[in-house]
Amino acid sequence: MKTIILDDFLSDGILIEKKFRKKVADIQWNEYQNDNVLIKGCSRATIPTWAYLIITAKLVKHANNVYYGDIKSAVKIYKK
Repeated sequence: MKTIILDDFLSDGILIEKKFRKKVADIQWNEYQNDNVLIKGCSRATIPTWAYLIITAKLVKHANNVYYGDIKSAVKIYKK
């Protein structure tokens, strides 16, 4: 299972929308083609709901399954 860690999208410890959207646009989403993907739920900062939605919207075009949470208790949020 591939994992997307939202801490990778932080700038100086916070999520800045303009920088977040730029990082999302730069991701090669086809790398997740037909994979199971976990969006890791824990972060050092508060992550707004819209950030999860943006990432999920990109993933559903490629991934077979999308999960949220951590690896031991992942919740399936999308199934192809």
